[in-house]
Amino acid sequence: MTGAVEVVRAGALTTAQDGGRAGLAHLGVGRAGALDAPAARLANRLAGNPVAAAVLETTATGCAVRPDRAVRVVVGGAPCRVTVDGRPVAWGAAVRVPAGAVLDAGPAAYGLRSYLAFAGGLTPEPVLGSRSADLLSGLGPAPLRDGDVLPLGPEPSSPRGADAVPWPGIPGELVLPLSLGPRHAWFTEEALRTLTTAEYRVSPDSNRIGLRTRGPALARAREGELPSEGMVLGAVQVPPDGRPVVFLNDHPTTGGYPVVGVVHETALAGAAQAVPGTRVRFVRSGWGPAPTPPP
Repeated sequence: MTGAVEVVRAGALTTAQDGGRAGLAHLGVGRAGALDAPAARLANRLAGNPVAAAVLETTATGCAVRPDRAVRVVVGGAPCRVTVDGRPVAWGAAVRVPAGAVLDAGPAAYGLRSYLAFAGGLTPEPVLGSRSADLLSGLGPAPLRDGDVLPLGPEPSSPRGADAVPWPGIPGELVLPLSLGPRHAWFTEEALRTLTTAEYRVSPDSNRIGLRTRGPALARAREGELPSEGMVLGAVQVPPDGRPVVFLNDHPTTGGYPVVGVVHETALAGAAQAVPGTRVRFVRSGWGPAPTPPP
């Protein structure tokens, strides 16, 4: 039996996200997809879905929805208060929501992004093989507004996931392993030391495109700009103000500011949950000898 979910309260930013559009960067198409991929996959498992099924990703303030048929729902990711028609229910576990009842996932108690997985998955029209919203390109469903309706797929006959599993913790400090390159030689040796020893903080200007930081600026060894070149998930780009930006799922596929290093994808789930003001430390990973700046 198919159905639909009405958005009663969209919150600050709620989008549909799945496993994303990997493999299309050569066409200028970014990945998108759930920022905290492990949390989205686990929510789907508990709902009985394939791990890449489309879910709702909320930001800071949560959201409220009303299904038109009874459905299992799992709210995971950033912990929050969850209610069904005002009655408290479990966070991080499958909950049966009756047809017409309002499930409310409240503001994040800590962390930033929660995930709502519905048994059967959300089934808006896919674009280039994905149902994910990409905020930079505009591909996929638009960010949700009050009154929007999203279709649901048929509910699986029985859950396929575990009944209880540990959820990843929300980091109090964000530690990002960094491999140098490809443009580390555009920065002074002192700047590279600063990058891995100074204290940075998550900027309130961060979003799904990139995690911006506040802290000491990185001094250039070389002036000027690059011709645009390919960007990858986790690239640490340094714009003219000298403060590192860690590219997340909705990042541009090309850019002209130098990339001092790349954070491995496995470390980025923590970035998805890092609230403004969270301490950020870049730590060396796979570094060779200190580079010699160009003359």
